[in-house]
Amino acid sequence: MNIKEEFRRLKKYYNENDFEKLLKHELGVYFLKMRSISRAPLLRRLANKVGTDITNISGRDLFEYLFCKQISEDVLDEFLVEVYNEERRNLIQDEDQLYSQLYKVKVFDWGGFYQNAVEQTIVNNYVKKIRDYNVLIERIENDINPRIRGYIVCSWYNHWTSILIEDMIKRQPNILPASGLVKKIDFFWFNFPYDLKVTYFPDEYLQIKRKELGLNSELTELKRFARRLNINYDRSARDREVFEELLTRISEHPSREAKEFIKNFHSIRRRIIEETMDNPVSLIRWFYENQGIRRFDAANRFFIVLVDLNNLEESWKLKRNKELLKNRIEKLFRKNKEPDFENMKITFNSVLPKVKNFTIFK
Repeated sequence: MNIKEEFRRLKKYYNENDFEKLLKHELGVYFLKMRSISRAPLLRRLANKVGTDITNISGRDLFEYLFCKQISEDVLDEFLVEVYNEERRNLIQDEDQLYSQLYKVKVFDWGGFYQNAVEQTIVNNYVKKIRDYNVLIERIENDINPRIRGYIVCSWYNHWTSILIEDMIKRQPNILPASGLVKKIDFFWFNFPYDLKVTYFPDEYLQIKRKELGLNSELTELKRFARRLNINYDRSARDREVFEELLTRISEHPSREAKEFIKNFHSIRRRIIEETMDNPVSLIRWFYENQGIRRFDAANRFFIVLVDLNNLEESWKLKRNKELLKNRIEKLFRKNKEPDFENMKITFNSVLPKVKNFTIFK
């Protein structure tokens, strides 16, 4: 084997996001481990640790040079843990204080903005729609500013809660943490690379399952029932705001009819969610296929889906529930000490690229 040629082959796969070929290569996982510490200072530390002379090697060539030295994987794993422990001390200096700050978030509202679409939302709804300057200024002061604040708070909350949850996983037995310089990989589980995704039960998927049952969307049903009981609501508000207002008003309505409606409303939700938990393949496909064509690839993803069955709209609060998450994550890894990764694969055959062997974990 020409190790330099194999390195360049693996580097090509990595740069092209061809994780299917990369992970099939016998040196694929080793490449990813090395790639995760490919910053020059870390590579120099690794070289010093194993006694390799790199005096005449430039910083840009260190990654290839040390890869070709084929350092023992046990030594490399030990070094990865060492680096992660250092990063963790710097990142989470006071974990309890961080959790305390997260509990100060009382409302989780993106303000109608969505990740990677803030500029587009502003252009479409303000720049292109409003012709009157004074109206524009008024909307900026009274509408955009509060919404931007909400977007920033939600982004902040998601960032830090994700880091804390990822840290819980990286401290589990048989987990090797990746460092911060390798895309689509957060940790290795028995040498199998995973990209962690912490999310909530998607409303879009819920509505798809309702349609399969011959039901209208939840919002349509809420509006229809509100008309029956003559419940008024702000028709100029965003759909999410209308949904929240109607769900609250109908839930608080004293009539027997309203109580029966809400009971059935939550019963359907619970049925769909529990059926999905029993057979998650459909939801896994939905997650992959609905994150954009550019991200549809063979990277392995480890999904944690947070669901409050009693109040779906409050599921976001679970992301900061340290004890609940810690107990469930530890239980999951205790139950799966010898995972069969081959049986966790899913194949896509659709109008999307025919990428095979997606790894899923229930």
